[in-house]
Amino acid sequence: MKYMMTYDLMESARNTNEWLGATARAMASYPAFALSMNPLLTISAAWGEVTERTFARMVAKPDWGIRSIVGPDGTDHLVDIKTVVERPFGNLVQFFVRRREPMKRRVLLVAPMSGHYATLLRSTVSSLLPDCDVFVTDWHNARDIPVSAGKFDVEDYTLYLADFMRHLGPDTHVIAVCQPVPLTLAATAYLAAEDPSAQPRSLTLIGGPVDPDAAPTEVTDFGRRVTMGQLEQIAIQRVGFKYKGAGRLVYPGLLQLQSFISMNADRHAKAFTDQIFRAARGEASDHDAHNRFYDEYLAVMDMTAEFYLSTVERIFKNREIARNDFVVAGKKVDFSAITDVAVKIVEGANDDISAPGQCLAALNLLTNLPDSKKASHLEPGAGHYGIFAGKSWRLNIRPLVLAFIDANSAAPRQGRAKTQIKLASA
Repeated sequence: MKYMMTYDLMESARNTNEWLGATARAMASYPAFALSMNPLLTISAAWGEVTERTFARMVAKPDWGIRSIVGPDGTDHLVDIKTVVERPFGNLVQFFVRRREPMKRRVLLVAPMSGHYATLLRSTVSSLLPDCDVFVTDWHNARDIPVSAGKFDVEDYTLYLADFMRHLGPDTHVIAVCQPVPLTLAATAYLAAEDPSAQPRSLTLIGGPVDPDAAPTEVTDFGRRVTMGQLEQIAIQRVGFKYKGAGRLVYPGLLQLQSFISMNADRHAKAFTDQIFRAARGEASDHDAHNRFYDEYLAVMDMTAEFYLSTVERIFKNREIARNDFVVAGKKVDFSAITDVAVKIVEGANDDISAPGQCLAALNLLTNLPDSKKASHLEPGAGHYGIFAGKSWRLNIRPLVLAFIDANSAAPRQGRAKTQIKLASA
C-alpha cells in the first residue's frame, strides 16, 4: 500500500464525487427544467448539493469561526488568533482578546492529533475564552509538510508539548483532550526531571488512553488483533504529487474517515439521506445542525506514519505509559517525578472510545503526588464527544474544571514575567 498511486487514487475518487455532485446540482437546476413537474429533478439537485459539499469538506481545513466574545463590561471584544510558537508539525496559537487585560486563568488546551484538526475543540475554546487566556496546539496536516522537515513520532510530539509548556511558563493550567492525554502526562513528567520550574500548575486529563487495557473498547480490540506489519501494510501510504509533502509516509485522512464512518455506517447513511430530502424541501441551510457537525467531522488530516505506528505500538500494544516505561530522547520518563502538579481526571460513563478507567489509570502512576492534588470526575450519561464539547461539558464539566484551576492557582511563580515579555515581543 505504500505507494503514491494508492494515495492519488483515493484523492481522484474524492475529486470525482465532488465533481459529480456539482454537475448534478447544476444540471438539475437548469431553468428550462423548471417547466417539468418531475420531483426527481429536485431530488437530483438536492443530492448534488449535499454530495458536492460532503466531498469538498474532506480536504479543507475548517475555520475557527471565533470572531468575538462578550466581555464583562457587556461589549464585544474581537478575537485574534496569533501564532506564539511556530514549528514544522504544529504551532502554539493564542486566542487573543482585544482590549482585555491578561486573565488570572492561563490555559493550554492540547488538541488531539487523531485524524481531525484542532478546530474540533472550537466549542471548548469558545466556552473557556470569557474566563481564561486560551492557548491551543494547532497541529499541521502531514500532507503539507515537506519530507525535508524530518520525522514526527510520539517522542517528538511529547517534546513539542514540553517546549510549549516551557514557553508559556509555570502558571499555566493544561487541559488535554483524548489522544494527547498520555503524552501530556509524559511531557509533564519529562519537565519534572529536566526543568522542574517549567511544570504547569495543573493538568486536566479528559478521556484519554493512559492504560488501554483498563477497559476494553472496539479501538483496543483492534489494536490487539492486528500486527504492526499488517497495520503498516493496510494503513500507510505515500503522499501524492498534488501536495507539498509528496513522498512522505502517512496514515491518510481519507482512510481514517472511512474507518470513522464504518463504525456507525447506518447512522451516517440515514443522516445524509435525511439531509438530501431536507435540501429538496428547501429546509436545509448553510449552517444547520447537519452541516455544522459534518463540516467538522468530514474535514480530516493525514498523520505521519511514524506517529500513528508508534502510538499503536508504544501506547496501546506495549502500554509503555501504563507501565511507566516510556522513553523520550533516550531518557526514561518517570511519572513519580511529578510531585506538585495537581491532576484531575474527567471521564464519560458512556465513552466508547476511551472507556472509563483508561484515563483514571493516570492517578495510579503518580505515586509521589499527594492525594490532595488528585481529583477525578465520572460524568453520567456522557459519551466521548460530550465530555469536552457537548451539553455535559457546558453544564457540568466546565464549571468543575474552572473550580479545579482556581483551587490550584496561586501567586505567579517566578518566571511568569519573563514569559509575558517573550509573548509581547513575539
